Order: sequence, then C-alpha cells, then structure tokens
Amino acid sequence: MKVLLVNGSPHTAGCTYTALREAADELERCGVETEIFCIGTEPITGCRACLACRKLGKCIIDDKVNEFLGKAENADGFIFGSPVHYAGVCGSMTSFMDRVFYAKPKDLFRLKPGACVVSARRAGTTAALDQMNKYLTISEMPVISAKYWNMVHGSCPDDVRRDEEGMQMMRILARNMAWFLKCKEAAEKAGVTLPEDEPKTATNFIR
Repeated sequence: MKVLLVNGSPHTAGCTYTALREAADELERCGVETEIFCIGTEPITGCRACLACRKLGKCIIDDKVNEFLGKAENADGFIFGSPVHYAGVCGSMTSFMDRVFYAKPKDLFRLKPGACVVSARRAGTTAALDQMNKYLTISEMPVISAKYWNMVHGSCPDDVRRDEEGMQMMRILARNMAWFLKCKEAAEKAGVTLPEDEPKTATNFIR
C-alpha cells in the first residue's frame, strides 16, 4: 500500500511540508509506504480546455501534472496539501489540481481514499479545504477525515510543530487513512467487489 502526498507550496520544506511530513511519518508507522511529491516553483499554467487529454490520456502541457499522473497510477491513496493564499488554495496548486483531475485517465482516483490538508498563518483554512475537497468528491474518492478539520497554523515550520492540535490531526488523519486502506485490502481479499459503475449522465440546467 502506498499513499502519495502532494506538497502544493513553493517551499519544499515549509509549513505545508511540515504537516504532510507528520502525516507521512504516521502512515509509515502504520506500515504504509509514502512519497511526498512537491509541485515546486516552476510555473504551472491553468487548463486550456483544449480536450487533448481525452485522446492522449495525459495533459498536453508536459510539466509537473504529467509527472504526478505517472506516479499516481501506483498509489492507493492521496493527501493533497496547500498553503492558504487570500483565504483559498494557492494559485499554482489550483492550476495543478484543475489539470490533474481533468486530464486523469478514467477511474484513476475512483474509490481510492483521499484527503486535503491546508496550512495558514491565521485564517482562510476552511474555505481552502472546501475548495480542495470538491476535487475528491467529484471523483468518487472516499474522503478521509480526522477529529477536526485538516489544518495547521503558523508562519514557519517551527510554529507548525508547536501547533499541537494541528499535528495531532495529521497523525489521526494518517491512522484513519491507513485503516481505510487495510479495510479495502481485506475486502478485496474476501471477494468484496467495488460498487458497479455506470456511464455518467451529463445534463444542463437550460434545455
């Protein structure tokens, strides 16, 4: 079992990473392999709505999005992390997630557990979490939670490490993720199949 954690911050070892690292360490203690994927500082353009991904099976823009999609094929669960900018997900991470969830191969995320984590100095965390969770729920991903919203607070990694409740939420989130993955594995071994899928029905409000 492997969980792929995405650091959507331009800082490879900043506040968002500190939260993800806490979750990753707990997952490892639970026997789950982890990898933290950093989107970095190179520009990540928004989706062009060109629909080329429908033929290619990946985004026509060959950057961190396609690199992640290649890794995601072998992952069993996902945790997406972002800093909060102006009470929302940071711009590069928004573009990243827009394109990842649009260009993904069919059923890449279906019924794989996912979670989102945000870090902020003070406010905007719940709005950012709400924005990120929508990517999961539109993709049939079971959303893993903790005892509070998955957020940490601080202006630097040391601040985040002193956020005892935030760090606790990362550990609880990780344990819940590990438990879900083990339950899913046990179900598969017992012959419990995934729910039947059906073609999507797309309707417009105006007919």
